[in-house]
Amino acid sequence: MRERVNCQQLATTVVPDWMGLIFYPKSPRYVQEEESNWISNLPIKKVGVMVDEQPELMLQKISTFGLSALQLHGGESIELVQEVKAATEVEIWKVISVGETIDWKVLEAFAPHVDRFLFDTASASKGGSGKQFDWGLLEDYPFEKGFMLSGGVTGSHAPAIRNLAVRIPQLLGVDVNSGFELTPGLKDISALQVFKQELIK
Repeated sequence: MRERVNCQQLATTVVPDWMGLIFYPKSPRYVQEEESNWISNLPIKKVGVMVDEQPELMLQKISTFGLSALQLHGGESIELVQEVKAATEVEIWKVISVGETIDWKVLEAFAPHVDRFLFDTASASKGGSGKQFDWGLLEDYPFEKGFMLSGGVTGSHAPAIRNLAVRIPQLLGVDVNSGFELTPGLKDISALQVFKQELIK
């Protein structure tokens, strides 16, 4: 999210748990620094999406934009995650880019240092691909730690997501993006309202 009226409508009409801000310069949804004044004052928890960023910049974005979480979407090392976690009280979410398989051993090393995982479809664009991975891979999720689901989610997926949450109670929620966009960074508020109602049936 980054359009002022669109963000305000989301916060007051859809009222999601989180609103995402992308701080990856190569993304068409990149949020500029000059937007921080009004974004930081929005009455909603904000998560900043980072891709292989320096810890100093992450901490600066937390302060400037009033972030409540960081979503680490690159190839961040365990050491970097530990460093950022020790330097801030906001939540740390580690994105796992899923191809044909999931290496649970890799996640095991990260698990003590993150607040939740987020599973997204592997893509060169680092998210926002509109493509879905095989959600059946999550049936073997071995941790008690909660996770988020992303990757090609559209309004038609609500029943499948509800069913998945019954089978895997660690599923905390979904991260939606391109499936609800009018243009990059501009969300379809009415479609999000409908989707939310379908999810919480």
